[in-house]
Amino acid sequence: MGQQHLAGRVTVALVEDHQVVVDGVRSWFRPPGPVELVAHGPTIESVQGVDADVLLLDLNLNGTMIIDRIAELCGGGQRVVVFSEHEEPETVRVVLDAGASAFIGKGRATRESCLETLLEVAADRPSVTPPMAQAIATDESPHRPQLSDKERAALLFWFQSMSKASVAARMGIKERTVRQYIDRARIKYAAAGRPAPTKEKLLICAIQDGLISPDEVTVYTSLAAEPGTGT
Repeated sequence: MGQQHLAGRVTVALVEDHQVVVDGVRSWFRPPGPVELVAHGPTIESVQGVDADVLLLDLNLNGTMIIDRIAELCGGGQRVVVFSEHEEPETVRVVLDAGASAFIGKGRATRESCLETLLEVAADRPSVTPPMAQAIATDESPHRPQLSDKERAALLFWFQSMSKASVAARMGIKERTVRQYIDRARIKYAAAGRPAPTKEKLLICAIQDGLISPDEVTVYTSLAAEPGTGT
């Protein structure tokens, strides 16, 4: 799963155990719209093997929260958008830290907002939905963004003059996932009132916050970037 069909519609696989929700999502994605629902099922396993650009995932399946499966899915290269009624900021932060590309709250989702988020995620562009914005804004340390271990690792390797492709090789993930981690760090700093639009500014912020030490910012020689590719 996960290869985007740039010449056609964005394809989505839905994991949802309530038929009324499945029916609603199917009605949103009817042709000839920009998003196509190509598979749905009540479990993750029921849609595995389906070639879909984005996995739209409910958090509570058959009475069990499946947050612990998100890191596994994202680590395998799948774009995951969580679609859940559990919009508490703490839950959203855990979901994002696990690697999900976006969080859509069922309680406030509309066809237009859902389509917009899925299209942005499929194009590997950062997407900030209302639950995500609230989760970032209510973080206990708003002036010192809390980065996940993977976000910090991606930044560190990138700051060590690696290209994003080399960072991906070092971390064993897709290059687009590296871009996602870096973009998410920028979003968190912007939400904290400390925008970091450039690599240099992001490095300064990370060092100021103790997320990365100056001594760590050295070139990793075995996977060093080609000249001019470290952006």
